[in-house]
Amino acid sequence: MTMEEFEAWEDLSNIPADPPVMRALCENCGRPAVVCWCSALPPQRLNPRSNIILLQHPAEEKRCLRTAPMLQLGLAENKCLIFKGKRFPQPRHVNLENILTQPSTVLLYPSKTAIDIKELESEFTSYNLIIIDGTWPQAKAIYSSSPILHKLKQVKLITTSTSNYIIRTQPTEGCLSTLETAAEALSQLECNPIYRDQLIEPLHMLCKYQLDNGAVTHQSKEFLLKTKTYPKLIGKRLSKLLKNTNEYIMD
Repeated sequence: MTMEEFEAWEDLSNIPADPPVMRALCENCGRPAVVCWCSALPPQRLNPRSNIILLQHPAEEKRCLRTAPMLQLGLAENKCLIFKGKRFPQPRHVNLENILTQPSTVLLYPSKTAIDIKELESEFTSYNLIIIDGTWPQAKAIYSSSPILHKLKQVKLITTSTSNYIIRTQPTEGCLSTLETAAEALSQLECNPIYRDQLIEPLHMLCKYQLDNGAVTHQSKEFLLKTKTYPKLIGKRLSKLLKNTNEYIMD
């Protein structure tokens, strides 16, 4: 055995057999314990009459700062269901087709025929509110490739709220995260501000931690363009988006 071979084997023999020590994870949210936001969840999981159904683009899973888990953990069990994919429904989406064909199921989507969500209050005692979880281009792609969604009654969310998700750049001033959109929608459907007030507390906690550790506050692309501080040339897609209303927003 040459000296080089001996040194190579010696290096291999020094590799520890046990895996490296990982940061402790919260059993509830799955985040590292030091950045866990579970203490900001509602004291008791909120139990609205209506259900939130998220159709989540696969790319959302890769984001480390997501708000959908906050929504799912803030609501009672099975009050927020998440289905993943680029088109819906698929065979692996258990019971989704049944949900999508119920008369009390509505889609939050900014179409020309969408009505104010407040107008739904007297039609049913509860609703299945479908929200597409993804960027605006992803949401449009999911809608286009899922014909069953075209048959649903479509609603829009009219609010003057601005996003508390200040560590992420939103397309326009009116954009809300998935969590904020669902919280506002539930508050209007249930005529109860508790959803708006309590569900977004984990988001406040997350943003505060990020800002305390080097993150910076992000302005929307719309604001940056108005103040001529946007660092890139604006494309046709963004230009068209900024001309649309800000009534429907996703994470």
